[in-house]
Amino acid sequence: MTSYPKTALVINCGSSSVKYAILDPKDGHTFLKGIAEALGLEDARISWKFPNGDKGEVPLGAGADHTKALEYLVKNILSKDPALLESIVACGHRIVQGGDIYSQPTLIDDEVEENIRKVIPFAPLHNPAHLQGIDAARANFPGIPHVAVFDTAFHMTMPPKAYRYAIPEEYYTDLHLRKYGAHGTSHMFLAQETAKLLGKPLEETNIITCHLGNGASVSAVKGGVCVDTSMGLTPLDGLIMGTRCGSIDASVVFFLCERLGMTPEEVKEVFNKKSGMAAVSGVSSDFRPIVAGMNEGNEHCRLALEMYAYRLAKFIASYYVPLGGDVDAIVFAGGVGENGPTTRKFVCRELRESFGIKIDNEKNYASKVCDGVDKVLISTPDSKVKVYVVATNEELVIARSAVSFVK
Repeated sequence: MTSYPKTALVINCGSSSVKYAILDPKDGHTFLKGIAEALGLEDARISWKFPNGDKGEVPLGAGADHTKALEYLVKNILSKDPALLESIVACGHRIVQGGDIYSQPTLIDDEVEENIRKVIPFAPLHNPAHLQGIDAARANFPGIPHVAVFDTAFHMTMPPKAYRYAIPEEYYTDLHLRKYGAHGTSHMFLAQETAKLLGKPLEETNIITCHLGNGASVSAVKGGVCVDTSMGLTPLDGLIMGTRCGSIDASVVFFLCERLGMTPEEVKEVFNKKSGMAAVSGVSSDFRPIVAGMNEGNEHCRLALEMYAYRLAKFIASYYVPLGGDVDAIVFAGGVGENGPTTRKFVCRELRESFGIKIDNEKNYASKVCDGVDKVLISTPDSKVKVYVVATNEELVIARSAVSFVK
């Protein structure tokens, strides 16, 4: 029988999915990884993969929910390896929105669940799904601590001048309208890993972290502490994203409602799901066909990439202010950040003249954060700021947070 170290189960629930992984919180080695998809639909299914190559996918039955998915994980997948099931000492849950209530990972109890429920208006698609996942996991793994790790927690160190909006006071005090940010778990991991690459104590570093996926955000991290970030009350604000418009004049909402008779809900749908790179390129929300389109002469694709890079470069430039004008490193991560050399080139080109940021184009295009290589320096020796590509690992952060509650 295989012997395992103490492991953590990490769960990330969407409205119709459960991503799960079991890993060693010390070194991040993954013993099992999988996803349950299309939950609540006719083709609900679950897939899994063990390191030894054992993998599979099976239907869960029409309408299967989060509870059914985790029941199958315990009774049918982990039953293949009882020792692995026994090795799980804690379960970490990724929670998108913790409001201004939580600034640290928190042991889940009924009160915590109720607080997650209170801030559903700030994450209406995510938090209800997280609660479903928590209930299902607590039912199927009753003997271990369950820990909430909030995407917003890392950003709770921002000063009021960074997170407040210039709106009437009662909207902040009564409705809690403020900047919350997102991807905090990733930004924290990136800052910690980049400090190691710099060979400096985290407390002595000034780092700009760029988490670039279909959703994207950038943060200014001073001494390991977030001092500003691009996403706001919701993940709609900030950078241009796959299908989200990012920062936009609020009057555009009024204009669309008045001139086209759109409802606020319809405008929200357009801004979140029909805008961004997909809208500008006219091709896709995926950067790969957009880059291919640009290389084939599609000017809409070129414009989309230039707009994306320009917006990101402006945020990076603005973060020299909260970092006191002294930046040690810029780090790119996420699906686009890790696998988009053209995007990285466009961004750094915008920053070259003003900030002396230079990347080695050969290294940039040759860099692959995969196959065991998860950190790459792509800046030139004479660049005034080091530029890294780092594979983010939110699951490892969540796993470590979870086991910290094991007595």
